[in-house]
Parts: sequence; C-alpha cells; structure tokens
Amino acid sequence: MKYGVIVTSGDPQTVADLASEAETAGWDGVFTWDGIAVGSLDTYDPWVVLAAMSMRTERVRLGAIVTPPSRRRPWKLARETMTLDRLSAGRLVLPVGLGALDDLAFGNVGEPTEARIRAELLDETLEILGGLWSGRPFGYAGRHYRFDPMTFSPTPVQTPRIPIWVVGAWPNERSMRRVLRYDGIVTQTDRPDEIRAIADYIDRERKPTSAPGVPFEIVVQGRTDPDQEDAAEVVRPYVEAGATWWIDADWERPTVSSVRRRIEAGPPRLDVAP
Repeated sequence: MKYGVIVTSGDPQTVADLASEAETAGWDGVFTWDGIAVGSLDTYDPWVVLAAMSMRTERVRLGAIVTPPSRRRPWKLARETMTLDRLSAGRLVLPVGLGALDDLAFGNVGEPTEARIRAELLDETLEILGGLWSGRPFGYAGRHYRFDPMTFSPTPVQTPRIPIWVVGAWPNERSMRRVLRYDGIVTQTDRPDEIRAIADYIDRERKPTSAPGVPFEIVVQGRTDPDQEDAAEVVRPYVEAGATWWIDADWERPTVSSVRRRIEAGPPRLDVAP
C-alpha cells in the first residue's frame, strides 16, 4: 500500500512547503486539486502549484485529484503534463474524471454539462494524449476533436506514458471498461466490500495494455486523524480488500495548520496494533 495526501489548503508557496514536509514525513504521494471557481474556496492553477511542488520534492508522486479533460484542450494538456513530468524527473501521475458540475467553469461559461458529452470528450482526450506523448507524428479524427498530424517534442520522461488514473463508477460497465484501458482507478466508494469487488473485476478483466510494466493502481480516498492507531484501523480494511493507494484528504474545514498536523504525523502505519 502506498499513501498520499491532498493538500486542500494554502497558497502555492505554502502548498510547496507542505509537499516538502510530506516527503520528509514518509508519504508516497502529494496531490493538489483542479478547479476554477468552486464556491468560496481559494483556488490556484494546479499546473503552477504542481510545478512549485516538484521543485521542493525529489521522491513523491505528484498530481491533481482530479483533472476534468472535458474543459481543457487536449494538446495544451499534453504540453502541460509533459513539461511537469520532465520538471519532476518522471514523478507525475494524471488522475482524470468527468469533473464536478459545482465548478462554475462548466455550465456557467458554456462548457458541456451532459455526462455523455463529457465522457466522450474524456475518451477522445485520453487517446490524443497518448498519441502526442509518443513523440511521433499524430493526427486525430473524432467526434469532437480533429487535427492533422503534428509531432510533439520532447516526450515525457516516463515510458510508455505518464500513468493515467481514471475515476471509475462501480459497477457501471461503460465506466469500468474505460478504467481497464489505463493505469489505475480512482474509486468512488468507501465500502471495502466494493473495493474487493473492483479488485476482483480488474484481475479478471484487465488484459495486456499499451503500457506494459506499469502497475495498475486501485486508489481509495478518505480521511484519517493524526493518531496512528486510529489511522491504521481506518485504512486496514481497504488494504485487505486490495487497494494499492490510500489518499488522505480533508475537504470539510481544512486549514493550513490542520493539514500540516496530519502531514507531520506521517502516513498510516499498519504495524500499529488494532
């Protein structure tokens, strides 16, 4: 099991400081989030924040949980992610989903809100990313995007691609089939029995992919307290069910101080007796 934390409070400099502290405390990944206008939340561009985080860390995985490609241009996203993968020496992961419609950067500014359309845009974007990251001439003709061949250089550090984690709505067949094509699932359940069912489905249905050697990750999000015994008790059922990443996040009333306290306590330790 690997452990990550989403830094849910702080300006870019503070988030970069917290990322460094998380690396020192033993976390395996440090993440930000991707939004434009969500309520009264202080919101910063995730790619700028991730650049600052990458400059203050050396080991941890980095990413934004989650990016909705349906409101981003695929070729721009390809450039941003490649640049960050190089800046971080190959530590970027790209978690993606349809996006939350409480972000006013969807319907409020004329972006598609229908789930079917956002899913089509997601699928086309992921195909385009793989083609442009390859460094070979690549053109595309889809329902929403069309362009003549172009060659993107340089390529990401990671091969055969930057790992892509896809939000999966279990047991929706279409959603899960999308998950199978990539490198991980960001689950949307807090039930260990459903995590076990997802793990069994992945083992049964996943075939060799275009990213051989890239491990498939089952990512669970939740919240634990700094107390290691309590944290271990929360996480242990998910480990036993087959999850491979636990992502800790406080979305309720996060402050820089509360996030720092959780980070400094370190990731959950399963060697703590229940």
